[in-house]
Amino acid sequence: MQFSSIFIVLATFVSAAVAHDGHEHDVQMPLDYVKFPYQAALYPGDNEVTADSIFSGITTFAKLPWVKCLGKERDAAFDIAFIGAPFDTGTSYRPGARFGPAGIRAGSRRLTLYGGYNVPLAVNPFLSGLKVVDCGDIPVTPYDNKYAIKQIEDGHKELLHRPTFSPLGNDTLTGKPLVPISADGKHHPRIITLGGDHTIVLPLLRSIYSAYGAISVIHFDSHLDTWKPEVFGGAPSEQAAINHGTYFYWASQEGLIKNGSSIHGAIRTTLSGPADYTNDDASGFQRIEAREIDTIGTDGIIKKIRETVGDKPVYLSIDIDSIDPAFAPATGTPETGGWSTRELRTILRGLDGLRIVSADIVEVAPAYDTNAELTTMAAADVLYEVLSVMAKTPLGKVAQ
Repeated sequence: MQFSSIFIVLATFVSAAVAHDGHEHDVQMPLDYVKFPYQAALYPGDNEVTADSIFSGITTFAKLPWVKCLGKERDAAFDIAFIGAPFDTGTSYRPGARFGPAGIRAGSRRLTLYGGYNVPLAVNPFLSGLKVVDCGDIPVTPYDNKYAIKQIEDGHKELLHRPTFSPLGNDTLTGKPLVPISADGKHHPRIITLGGDHTIVLPLLRSIYSAYGAISVIHFDSHLDTWKPEVFGGAPSEQAAINHGTYFYWASQEGLIKNGSSIHGAIRTTLSGPADYTNDDASGFQRIEAREIDTIGTDGIIKKIRETVGDKPVYLSIDIDSIDPAFAPATGTPETGGWSTRELRTILRGLDGLRIVSADIVEVAPAYDTNAELTTMAAADVLYEVLSVMAKTPLGKVAQ
């Protein structure tokens, strides 16, 4: 009798465990979780309730729905996806950017506190009709840089080549149907990557190349990141030659960057000498020094960027150290004399109308931040501007 009772208890336990293992996780989501924004009033519209328990629920970017894009939901379609790349073993000074994706998400929690309407750009990117999701992080090993870089490329590429949730639609001016601007003729979703140190941009550009070919790049950073490996770090090994100061050199060597229509902004680094600028020229970039804001202002900087890029598809890469450490101290290689958060956000809004195919923000290392989360909030706000610009401009053109 006693044995029978024990058997029944064990059988019940095993049955429950099996049922849980095969259970759909959607019905076991944490409190306040919703699969998509239209299932709950997380994103209030005009004159609706705001500032209601924005701190509750799991932490995704701006309270976006969490979709396991690289897991059980690898068939899920979307228009814009946030993905983390927690890699920081290519840094030269302060590590810690592997915790950047988590920190940026935490800093983004109050983005929709009062609703998501962007006043200067006159758009609410969360209510723009696009399906925007947070895909979590790409699994990245901390033990092998070569393998980790391949993981990042493969993860990004898998998302980039997924069908979009929404069609391109028609041109707002002519009413004619839009066709994709990609080199492969397909309409691709946009990926916003949360770094991670800047090394991750090499695998990201390799992924972008698979859809768009050589791409124009807008790069906000205090450093060039086009250094020759024998100059930056000395290249003691083949793998050590790829790091957060050389990835654009390698991208140029591999033909991933469209020369002449790519540009740096906020540059204020020291150099080994003038040869570094010569090498930067050869890598296909034009430059805007951080100090130029004192003479030409944000309008002049926006004008330079738009004249350089033109109407070409563009990839946007933002190092948080483009912002002065007074406003964003938590980064791997801080440089004083940078732009304010307000100035960078103004410049990003000035990119309205450009066809930004994907973007990233990198070098956020939360361990060096203030208790007030200055850096992670700045990173989140910067991406809010990027998301708003993307929401307004489809990745299409009128067929000729």
